[in-house]
Amino acid sequence: MSSLGRASALLGAGTLVSRITGLVRTIVLVAAIGSIGKAGDAFGVANQLPNNVFTIIQTGILTAVIIPQIVKAGSHKDGGRVYISKLFTLGTVVFLAATGVAMLLAPVLVNVYAKGYSPDQLALATAFAYWCLPQIFFYGLYALIGETLNAKRVFGPYTWAPIANNIVSIIGFLIFIALFGDDRSRVDMWDPTMIAVLAGTATAGIALQAALLLFAWRRTGLVLRPDFRWRGVGLRHVGTLAGWTFLMVIAGQLAGLVQTTIVSESTGHPSVFFMQAAWLVFMLPYSIFAISIGTPYFTQIAEHAAEKRDLDVRADVARCIRVISLFVVGSGVALAVAAVPATRIFTTSSEQAVLAAPVLVCYLVGLLPLAVLFIVQRAFYAYGDTRTPFYFTLVQVALIIGFSLLAGAIAPVEQLAAAIALGQSVAGLVQTVIAILILRWRLGGLELPSTLLSLVRFAVAAVPAGFAGWGVYLLLGAESGWIAGNTGANFVDRLLGAVGTGVIGLAAVVVYVIVLLILRAPELSAATRMLRRFLPGR
Repeated sequence: MSSLGRASALLGAGTLVSRITGLVRTIVLVAAIGSIGKAGDAFGVANQLPNNVFTIIQTGILTAVIIPQIVKAGSHKDGGRVYISKLFTLGTVVFLAATGVAMLLAPVLVNVYAKGYSPDQLALATAFAYWCLPQIFFYGLYALIGETLNAKRVFGPYTWAPIANNIVSIIGFLIFIALFGDDRSRVDMWDPTMIAVLAGTATAGIALQAALLLFAWRRTGLVLRPDFRWRGVGLRHVGTLAGWTFLMVIAGQLAGLVQTTIVSESTGHPSVFFMQAAWLVFMLPYSIFAISIGTPYFTQIAEHAAEKRDLDVRADVARCIRVISLFVVGSGVALAVAAVPATRIFTTSSEQAVLAAPVLVCYLVGLLPLAVLFIVQRAFYAYGDTRTPFYFTLVQVALIIGFSLLAGAIAPVEQLAAAIALGQSVAGLVQTVIAILILRWRLGGLELPSTLLSLVRFAVAAVPAGFAGWGVYLLLGAESGWIAGNTGANFVDRLLGAVGTGVIGLAAVVVYVIVLLILRAPELSAATRMLRRFLPGR
């Protein structure tokens, strides 16, 4: 448990710094192109294309398949060197091919995701896409190397490398502002040089992010060589496993396509780019807690599953759910009551922040289910079962598409993004419940009574915490106060939004912890031990 605590603390620290620098990156990007405007949405669609492919690669193949397979390959006489060499060679070829095909199809891909765009906005998005799509290759290498490092229990570099990407992007975006000015939200403001500087900066950051992981490779103890002899090492089995996860993620991308197509109709209001910014804020607690705590647990679960120690797997999953839930419930309610100042970071006025805050709140409805799903889904992967997650993901996809179509039909255009976000959260909740019930049946139990009791305690503590945070929000003037940034100076207003988010969130978290202490929540002890790992000398 101490090694898991140290790994989680290392990942948590890296994720925290990464997400903070990521927020700064987004703030500078918003200053350059605006958050609600046609140019921002054009860049948002183009820059999302490689991220969609990365999701297919990472979630659909690497996380689901590679970690368990590398853990098993570690028992080979050569420590898995030959097997991993073949995987890396194959992966590099696939990433290059995918990048080439995507660039050839750039205009088609942009048209698919941007149905409501005018011809000039489509042209701008396509120009951005040609610069952004090479990210597919670098994202693929980053994920392949990083997941291998995780499988070998080298947890830090995969989490810390994105910080370099954020720093490069921040510098590049600041250079863009210095050269061309800020708030270029109109399509007619752009020329090829501006497009190259902005989108080229985004791609350069991803390339550096991947390259930095190579410096940590020697810690795996593996020496790799290009190996194109892909037969005879079980890659067909890997292909079968990856096939189900590939279909699963493709289904998820279909749901995302429907969402993007519908919300593109609201360009000029909270739309594609702002949904991405709100998702970035939403991902802050998810990444810091769910991924940082769950990733080391996944490696341990994969090891226990390979040894057929089902009781240990059951205990690992239940314990991880309880610890993750402790953190995400508290941070989620804190972020929800601070939604207006939090969204002020990515908007150009307090009025826009008030209009956009519901998008963040609607995403936060699904924070706990998504965090729980992270570990439940990986328990299936640990047993080499990628088919079952495909089936319960189909339920989520069907619900997301249904809710998105309903939102497009009945939601006001200014709240369309929020309605789609809420539909996604509800669909995720249903998916998580189904996944838990199936896993419980598969393992013969999942310690659900104690886990549900913990969740009830967290919910009870969240109620007064939410009221406390909301009270502080009102005391500080709400949307007309300084926390909503009403000075007229862009940087200062966004900084005030960030400070206001911290003040309100801190008040909510303090009350949350106090109530849990009164309830004598046993999870606090595990959380305290984990947090101590952040302290120097621990």
